[in-house]
Amino acid sequence: MKELLVISGKGGTGKTSIVGAFAVLSKNKVLADCDVDAADLHLLLKPTVRETTEFYGSKKAGLDEAKCTGCGDCIEACRFGAIVMGKGRIEIDPISCEGCAVCSHVCPQGAIVMQDNLSGHWFISDTPYGPLVHARLGVAEESSGKLVTRVRDEARSLAKSLELDLIIIDGPPGIGCPVIASISGVDLALIVTEPTVAGTHDMARALELARHFGVEVVVCINKYDLHEGKAQEIEQHCAAEGIQVAGKIPFDEGVVTALTRGMPVGARANDGASGWEEGKASKAIQELWARVSSRLN
Repeated sequence: MKELLVISGKGGTGKTSIVGAFAVLSKNKVLADCDVDAADLHLLLKPTVRETTEFYGSKKAGLDEAKCTGCGDCIEACRFGAIVMGKGRIEIDPISCEGCAVCSHVCPQGAIVMQDNLSGHWFISDTPYGPLVHARLGVAEESSGKLVTRVRDEARSLAKSLELDLIIIDGPPGIGCPVIASISGVDLALIVTEPTVAGTHDMARALELARHFGVEVVVCINKYDLHEGKAQEIEQHCAAEGIQVAGKIPFDEGVVTALTRGMPVGARANDGASGWEEGKASKAIQELWARVSSRLN
């Protein structure tokens, strides 16, 4: 079983659009959306949810009012202002609580206990392009790294049970905890960048992260023709690092058309209409997939 991770140094570079196109082009795979903080692959793949599971990724303070004497030690100890005295009794704001557990340690009555907190849900769904494992983090919830790990574990388990030999992962942007949870152990990371100063900088950070984890990397320059000089700089940077530029995708209004229709590029609707026309970007993505899949084999 091979795992392909698609990441970008920042959001908005077209990472999810390319994963959607790969979903159309590839066979015998499980799709996983690990961008749990801002999941949007489902907007293209239109999944039918088959299983929903609660995710408890953190703990928050809870009060046993029968034991509480209202001494206020917990109010003084809380650095986040999550505990207040309201109407003559202690109240804990679950939104402000960071789960540090200091209050539970200072309470002389043992009235504050740390309780499992519902942080979100993860799903196993069916799509026209194969099974999808995805998730939704709750409002103001953290623990996204743990949820990413859960999504990856479930994707692996699903691929094994269905005897599928490929997992395509839509990774989180940036280089933080969720990306680290996504990148460890994958067979290949595809970094999607764009021909801008920020795109070059963020790609370099993503390359450094992948190198740290010993992950093989290829790069794709999306909308390269919007600034061909900057795209050439990216190619030179990759050449100096020994990194293959596996694809250069030109700007194509046909891609915009597909996305506004809520379809992955390359897909066809039930009425037979294409999500995009077989234009220059279509050909470039097909060539990109050919090179990426070749590196995986």
